Amino acid sequence: YFNMAAPIGDMFSFCADPGKVGSSVEVRFIDKVKGKGLFAKKAIRKGETIFVERPLVSAQFLWNALYKYRACEHCLRSLETAEENARRLSGKAGLMLPYPEQCRVRLDLQQACPHCQVMYCSTECRKAAFEQYHQVLCLGPSRDDQEHPLNKVQEAWRNMHYPPETSSIMLMARMVATVKQARDKGHWQSLFSQFCSRTANEEDEIAHKLLGEKFQGQLALLRNHFTTALYDERLSKWFTPEGFRSLFALVGTNGQGIGTSSLSQWVHGCDALELPAQQREQLDAFIDQLYKDIERETGDFLNCEGSGLFLLQSSCNHSCLPNAEASFPDNNYLLHMTALSDIAPGEEISISYLDCCQRDRSRHSRHKILRENYLFVCSCPKCLSQADELDVTSEEEEEEGEGEGETEGDDLEDEMTDV
Repeated sequence: YFNMAAPIGDMFSFCADPGKVGSSVEVRFIDKVKGKGLFAKKAIRKGETIFVERPLVSAQFLWNALYKYRACEHCLRSLETAEENARRLSGKAGLMLPYPEQCRVRLDLQQACPHCQVMYCSTECRKAAFEQYHQVLCLGPSRDDQEHPLNKVQEAWRNMHYPPETSSIMLMARMVATVKQARDKGHWQSLFSQFCSRTANEEDEIAHKLLGEKFQGQLALLRNHFTTALYDERLSKWFTPEGFRSLFALVGTNGQGIGTSSLSQWVHGCDALELPAQQREQLDAFIDQLYKDIERETGDFLNCEGSGLFLLQSSCNHSCLPNAEASFPDNNYLLHMTALSDIAPGEEISISYLDCCQRDRSRHSRHKILRENYLFVCSCPKCLSQADELDVTSEEEEEEGEGEGETEGDDLEDEMTDV
C-alpha cells in the first residue's frame, strides 16, 4: 500500500539541504510487497553522508527518562555534560575528564518551559516544541498530578512496556498534538500517511509484540486514557479501536531508535585530536578504563534513548548486507545516513534492521527476528544466496534466542554504545 497523498518532493522536506539530497537520491515505488525504496541517482562513495534528517516527531522513552537520563524534551540532546554523564554512569563522583573543551553541551543555554518546567537544550528547541505540539501537551502546574489524563497515559504505558524499550506512546501523543495545533492539518496527515501501513492481523501481531499476551485489554486501556487526554473531533478516526491500533502499529513498525550521549560525543572528539604518542596512549587508556567502570556500575544502557519518525529514512528497505547505516553523532535527534560501501547510480540504498550480531546468524534466525518485529520475509542477496540452507537455527542461537527479537531501538543503542 503506497499512499501518494504527499508529493514525493515532501519526502526530502525534513532533510538538511533538501535540494542537494534530491539531486543524489530518489524515492521509487518498487512493488506491492516491498512498497517504496530509496535509490541513488549518482555515485555515492563509501563513508559519504547521504543525508541528514530530523524527525517529524520524536520522544524520549519513558523509563529512560525516569532513570535520570536527562534529555532535551524536543531534540533529545543529552542535558548532562560529558563529565556529569561519566560521573553518574561510573558511580565516581569526583571524576575529572581531560580535554573538557571536547564536550559540546552548553548548560548556560538550557531552558525550562515556563509553565510545566520540562527542560530544553536551547531557546530554539523550546520554541520549536511550543509551535509544533507542546501547547497541547503542556501540563502546566499539573505536571506531578498522577490523576491528569496525560500522566495516566504515561503510567499505563510504563506498566506495559518495560526496558529494553523500543517504542513510546508519547510518539503517538505528539503526532496527535501536532495535527491538533497545525493550521494546515491535511499537510501533516498526508506526511504521516507516508509511513508503511499494515493489515489488521499484522497490526495485532505488532501490538502483541510490544504489549505481550494481554495486548487487547492493554490497547483498550491505553486508548481510553489517550482519548480522555487528547480527543479531537477532526481526528476522530485515530481514536476508534481500529484507528488507534493502526496508529500504534505505525509507530511500532516505523519508529527509529535514537540514542544520544554527551560522553560518546566527547570520546569521538578526543579520538579526532592530533596528540603526541604518549598522550594518545594515556588518553586511550583513560577512556578504556572509564568504559570498564561504567560497564561494572551501569551495564549497557549508556544513552538517552527514544524513537522518532523519519520520513526519508523510513523509505529505506532492509538488507542483511546493508550499504548504508544510520547514526546520531551530533548528540541529538539528527539522523546521519552514511554509505558503508560505494553505491552506484540506480542502486537501492538499504539499511539493516538487525544489529551486527543478529546479521551474522543463520538465514532462518534472521528471518525469524525480521518476521516477528517487522512482518516481512527478507529476500536480500545474502538471504537468496543462503536459500538452500536448512531452516534450522543453530543451538546456541536457540538458547539465547529466547528473549530475543530486538527492534531498531535496541540495535541502535548497541551501535551507539560501541564507541
